[in-house]
Amino acid sequence: MKQYQWLAIGLLASMQLSCQQASDKQAVLDFKENMLMEPPPPAASTPPPPVSVLAQDSAAAPAEAKAAAPTARLLVYHAEVRLRAASMRRAIPQLDSLVHRSGGYLSSADETRADGEWRQVTTLRVPPAQFQALLSGLAGLGAIEEKKLNTDDVTAEHADVAARLQTKRAVAQQYTALLGKAQKIKDILDIEEKLGEVREEIEATESRLKTLNNQVAYSTIELTLYQPLPQSIPDAPVVSLSSRVVEAFYDGWQLLTSLLIGTINLWPVLLLGASGWVLWRRRQTRRLAAPRQAAPAPTS
Repeated sequence: MKQYQWLAIGLLASMQLSCQQASDKQAVLDFKENMLMEPPPPAASTPPPPVSVLAQDSAAAPAEAKAAAPTARLLVYHAEVRLRAASMRRAIPQLDSLVHRSGGYLSSADETRADGEWRQVTTLRVPPAQFQALLSGLAGLGAIEEKKLNTDDVTAEHADVAARLQTKRAVAQQYTALLGKAQKIKDILDIEEKLGEVREEIEATESRLKTLNNQVAYSTIELTLYQPLPQSIPDAPVVSLSSRVVEAFYDGWQLLTSLLIGTINLWPVLLLGASGWVLWRRRQTRRLAAPRQAAPAPTS
């Protein structure tokens, strides 16, 4: 009887051990699949609203009021102006003063003096609140010959870029967590490769978001400022009699050489003409000599 009891206990122990090994094996397989599979983006996270440099929500406002407030439009202003100045020496300092008072700065400037113009091509960056005021102030520098205005609404693009940036950062955090749990070298290399790709995408998205913020924070004016330069006309040279005589001899020599070269170029025509003239002379001589030979001799 005791032998049957021990046999039953052994069977139960072996069955429990087999179940435990199967459970451990399935857990290892699940962990490996989770490490190799790209983690999905978090569904419950909501991307934050885009932060505008022009209009920001007050930090003291309640969270409910911020969520209910409408999103401010993000606008990018751009203008191209061509202006003719009466004096570049006065216009350039006046331009610097205008930009300084408007809170902007000169992004680039290229000054040249060519083709009868003193020209300066300048890129101005100014806060949007002072954009129209600076355009109006440019009219005091001279006569505006050309003006082009352009406005781009980047609200939707800014929100999309910010949302994608938050999602990619969450994916990078999940890959980092999986990297800390990985045991095999192959799994570590696979996770590091995907983590590097995600980080490159994060850097590109951050760069685009920074560019959008800069374009919204400062409007751009491409200004071409120029002044026509007087061109001096050289006086006519005074020609003396001796120089005119020398020039006449030179012109005569040029004419003589031209005629000589022209004659040499016509040598086939001259040769044919001379040959024809010789043949004609011989024919005329024979014609005159024939009647004399045919006349009878006189009788005595």
